[in-house]
Amino acid sequence: MNKLHRTNSENKDFQNLVFELDKYLAKINSDDNDFFVQFNKIDLLNHAVVAYSNNLPIGCGAIKKLNSNSMEIKRMFVPESMRGKGIASAILNELENWTKELGFEKCVLETSNKMHDAIGLYTKCGYKIIPNYGQYEQIKTSVCFEKIV
Repeated sequence: MNKLHRTNSENKDFQNLVFELDKYLAKINSDDNDFFVQFNKIDLLNHAVVAYSNNLPIGCGAIKKLNSNSMEIKRMFVPESMRGKGIASAILNELENWTKELGFEKCVLETSNKMHDAIGLYTKCGYKIIPNYGQYEQIKTSVCFEKIV
């Protein structure tokens, strides 16, 4: 990986990676996918990170304000062919640093209990499972995490 670029949801590379993420999630979530789509719009994401290698986009993630002390991690994605190289950890670390710089205390996120790679990543990076929050409270397939940054 050559660099991490801070941007927003208007970035075309971010948009293209999110398009690939949405196709991936549609397969994993199947019939439940429509529920999650409504919470994953990117038009208002002002804090996004795109990872590049040789000027090619290889991963992304974003944060958005959840409440007065928390940013929510959104749209984390590294294509399967690029996984296992530390890209997602680097993106997550950059999002955590950005969260601190913006004056927030913690990052929270939701993922599917079917997303074993994601659960492994968040656990490895120091995230702790918390009770499901907000729109995910009653969703049995959701796993929510937080980390004090």
